Amino acid sequence: MTDKPILVTGATGYVGGRLVPKLLDAGRRVRAVGRSLDKLLARPWAVHPNVELVQADLSDLASTRAALAGCETAYYLVHSMHPHKRDFAAADRHAALIMARAAREEGLSRIIYLGGLGEDREDLSPHLKSRHEVALILSHGGTPLTHLRAAMILGSGSASFELMRYLVDRLPVMVTPAWVRTRCQPIAITNVLSYLAGCLDAPETVGRTFDIGGPDVLSYEDLFRVYAEEAGLGRRLIIPVPVMSPRLSGYWAQLVSPIPASLVVPLVEGLRNEVVCRENAIRQIIPQDLRTCRETIARALEKIRQNIVETSCTDAGCATPPEWLTVGDAPYAGGTVLECGYRARAAAEPGELWHALARIGGETGWYYGDALWRLRGFLDKLLGGVGLRRVGINPDTLRVGDPLDFWRVLTVAKNERLILLAEMKLPGEALLEFRLRRLADNVTELTAHSRFLPRGLGGLAYWYATYPLHQLVFAGLLEGLAHAAERPLLGRPERFTPAIPARAKRG
Repeated sequence: MTDKPILVTGATGYVGGRLVPKLLDAGRRVRAVGRSLDKLLARPWAVHPNVELVQADLSDLASTRAALAGCETAYYLVHSMHPHKRDFAAADRHAALIMARAAREEGLSRIIYLGGLGEDREDLSPHLKSRHEVALILSHGGTPLTHLRAAMILGSGSASFELMRYLVDRLPVMVTPAWVRTRCQPIAITNVLSYLAGCLDAPETVGRTFDIGGPDVLSYEDLFRVYAEEAGLGRRLIIPVPVMSPRLSGYWAQLVSPIPASLVVPLVEGLRNEVVCRENAIRQIIPQDLRTCRETIARALEKIRQNIVETSCTDAGCATPPEWLTVGDAPYAGGTVLECGYRARAAAEPGELWHALARIGGETGWYYGDALWRLRGFLDKLLGGVGLRRVGINPDTLRVGDPLDFWRVLTVAKNERLILLAEMKLPGEALLEFRLRRLADNVTELTAHSRFLPRGLGGLAYWYATYPLHQLVFAGLLEGLAHAAERPLLGRPERFTPAIPARAKRG
């Protein structure tokens, strides 16, 4: 076993976030790479003595080379299907070219890439076509490539599993396109991780492509029925129709599920393509017990019930502060920051209020005006955004990078501060900050403060149109937060930003 670190890209994502601890448990040195160092530091394995945490932008050659320096093998586990990428295929192509060049220049012995099944045909979906293109780019970069091709990955928190879960849970009658009878060969996330880790000890996998799948080949219709049985639901009526396109059904599915259109639509489009292993050579090289779909679904549901989901598809997302916040100069960074803030004093210690604040959103709600929050989430879904009630990890704890309804947790300072970055569809960038400041014994000041960097006239119009609602909601939110903590306010909330937000002075 080499002493050089193993690089894991996408270390805060669904697969990478589970692969890192698996490699560490096997005694490997791991260099975990992500776009946000704070997000990496929030992971439970961040304090392991054999892990290095590296912040890197894989679309930048210098940053990628620095991350790869001194490594022997790299796992490539990234993709660009998220709301902030309009052309995920172009972004993935660019990142793959950077990775291929950086690996060659840093002298890596190989790259291990998790791609997708599907035959190269005219009707191959854009998502699967992009997965194949990335593999081709990496294989021609001069560094030996191990390419594992998987179909649907099943496990608590995976995008495919969560999409299936919400569709079957919420729709006793499903009108679907003909793809519901397409054959697939799902594989459990546990088996995927064993194949990925096992490649390190199997030199015969270097420079080769392998199809990986579970023991079951079945249609999506059959898979939905297995899920319904394991979830204890009544029999689902599934009606295939020839006129509904995969793209149209993708947009419908994103309205029903907590997964954004940027991820759901490409996944659903890929369901029209049969994804079945053409060969099973890896089963002899890396033998393991392959879990059936029924067993995998049962285990995933049990993890969800026990609230012990290690990683989720919603982990992928930007947890980097916007430039105008970090440089402290909004005009220099690109415009005027508009603000709305309220504060109040409560007869409480910060820790008493923090318990309620840390549970905000999700099933708890926002302590005031939940109907307005739900309406905003519904409108966001209609626009293809993330909406409310996304798949979460643990409602009792917050960490940097966690999804919180249509926000992303940017900063967590227990008993002091919580900053959220907006991920809903907006004509600009928005932050929502909560602060708790101890003023005296049993007296704490709590504030809710939103900041918005508008984009063009549309951004300004949006801000001024919603400003009265901000005032109403923020004042009520502070009162509701104190009530949830069972502590009284010492007076009504008061605004501490201008009644009509003034334009920032330009230098």
